[in-house]
Parts: sequence; C-alpha cells; structure tokens
Amino acid sequence: MSAPREPAATPPASPPSPPAPSAPLPPPAATARAPLADRRPSTPRPALDWRVRFAALSLIWGFSFLLIKVGTEGYAPFQVTFGRLLAGTAVLVAAMAMRRERLPRSARTWGHLTVAALLLNALPFSLFSYAELTIPSTLAGICNATSPLWGMALSVVALSEDRPTRRRVAGLGVGFLGVLTVLGAWQGFSGLDLPGTGMALLASFCYPVGWIYVRRTLAGTGSSTLALTGSQLLLGTAQLAVVTPLFTSTPTSFPVLPTLSVLALGALGTGLAVLLQYGLVQEVGPTTAQMVTYFIPVIATAAGVALLGEQLSWNTPVGALIVLIGAALTQSRTRPATPTATPPPPPAPAPAENTPTTHAASPGDGHTALPDPPEAAACLSRS
Repeated sequence: MSAPREPAATPPASPPSPPAPSAPLPPPAATARAPLADRRPSTPRPALDWRVRFAALSLIWGFSFLLIKVGTEGYAPFQVTFGRLLAGTAVLVAAMAMRRERLPRSARTWGHLTVAALLLNALPFSLFSYAELTIPSTLAGICNATSPLWGMALSVVALSEDRPTRRRVAGLGVGFLGVLTVLGAWQGFSGLDLPGTGMALLASFCYPVGWIYVRRTLAGTGSSTLALTGSQLLLGTAQLAVVTPLFTSTPTSFPVLPTLSVLALGALGTGLAVLLQYGLVQEVGPTTAQMVTYFIPVIATAAGVALLGEQLSWNTPVGALIVLIGAALTQSRTRPATPTATPPPPPAPAPAENTPTTHAASPGDGHTALPDPPEAAACLSRS
C-alpha cells in the first residue's frame, strides 16, 4: 500500500493589485463646493472692454470744462449747475428704476447725503461755473487735477489710518510746485484772474473734504453705491432749485449751443459718467478707476486750445505735468517687500500650524479692493 500523497502546497495569494489609475479626485473641500459653484449665477460680461469705457470716461470728463465754458455763454453759472444736476439726476433715476434700486430709508442717511451733495456736487459745480466766466477752461481743468494734493494734505489731519509716507509728502510738495508753475508765480501772477483761479482751486478742494465726510458718516448704511449717488444728486438738484431763483432771473431765451452744452454736461458728464465709473470700480477696482483723474487735464487742455482757441503759454503744460506727477506720488501706496529665498526655518511647535495668517494691510488698503458703498460713492461723486 502506498503512502497517502500530501496535497500540493498552495502558492501564497499575491496581494491585490491596486486599481488602475483614474482621473485625480478633487480635494474634499473642492468636492463640497462644486455643487454650490454650479448653482452660482454667472455675472454678465460687459459688452465693451473696460479700457474702452475708461477712455470714454476720460473724454467725457475732460470735455466737461469746455461744456461749462460754452454753457456760461448763454446762462448764469447757477443755471448751468442746476441744468447739469437736473439732467444728470434724470439719467441716474432711470438707471435706478431699471435696476430696481431702493432709496435710503434712514433720515440720518438723508441728512449726511445732503451735506455730501453740497460738498461734492452743488458747491464745486457752481464754483467751476463762476470761475470759467473769467478763466480759460484749460486752467479750470488743471485746477481740477489738484484734488489729490488737497486730499493728501487733509488726510494727514482728518484720517488717522492714512499716515503719509516720505514719497507721498514729496508728491505733495512737487504738486504744489506745479501749481505755482501753472500760475506763473515768478511773474507775480501777472495776467491771471486771481478770483476765478481761486474759485477753481476751492472747487477742487471741496472734493476731498466731501470724500472724508462721506467716509466718516455713511459707512454701513446698507444702500448700494448707485442708490447713494443717485440720492446725492437728487438732493444737489433740490439745493440748486432753491438757490438759483434767489440769484438769477428766469431765462428769456434758450440759445441752442449753450442749451445743448448744459444738457450734455448733465446727461453725459454727471449721469452716464457715473454709470461708467460705477462699472469700472466694480470690475477693476477704485485704484485703477480713479486713474482717470490724470487724463482729465490733458483732454481739457487739448479741447480748450483746439475748439475754443484758448491761448497756451509754456508754463501751463509744464506745470500741469508737474502737478500730475505730484498727484501720482501722493496716491502711491507702500507695498510689502517681496520675500527672498531663505533657508527653511526650524520646525515650529504643533499649535503654530493652525495659526491663521494675518494679512498686513497698508494704510488705505481698502482702495485696492472693491469699496464699501460710501467709499465708492466718494469715488463716483466727482462727476
């Protein structure tokens, strides 16, 4: 009898092979957010590129000083300002109705908007209209470019969070040197209408005063920028409706060219321009949008010389260039230094890994992001 045969040794089972690689799985956080992202409504893309709208805004505001000059040839300055605000308010009210924007409900907000309308619309618009009775539109446009210089000087006193740097202080000095160059200070201001020039500079000074007031009083209102700006223009129109009859008489005629100038000044320079600037602020931020300020005096000067035959001496464009350089320096912001390649630091304690990183914001960092409604309203109100 043969011995029973032992069963053959079964080879050990090989470990299961990993599944074939497939598309990489998204991280859990991305997976959780995907359904929400799919449900987000897509933002409609503007029909025109922002650069085209930026150029259009520069042209509209650059030609505003020419339109003021032509308007004052047929109407009193207060009448020009009233017609301008009336036409501009009509455009913004129509835009608010189309977007179903609600007016502010708080009496406190309306009170602050009344002051903002005076400082940012009714008073500077009227001062520019009176100034251009005796000074050329080119000079008025250059005086308008001094607003960043006044704003820089006021921020030192009124805005504790916006401390000046050496570069910005240097820009302030350079800018006012440019103003003296434009005015021909070495000639004793000969041939210059001092009251008219003073009113144009005072109008430019009103803007930063109004901006500071808006930043301090209209934060957290809950209203949109368009609603605040439209309400502000509405109040400015009401202010001029009260003041204009006290200082002027009802016009007996309506000359065609001045009338068209006033209507264009309001509908385009105070209505459409606000909508263009509103879209630019939302798309590229207020820092880029406010760069339009530096193109306004160039366009105003070219329009005044080419279309109105205004005389231009060498010190006007040279001084304007110096003013713009100074204004650009006052708007510059200090950026954090770019980190250089350094050896890796020693390992930190475990709790430090969960410590959140703090963003070191420079003074005025809010200007580089989409602004709150009051800050955006200040950016839009120079219209």
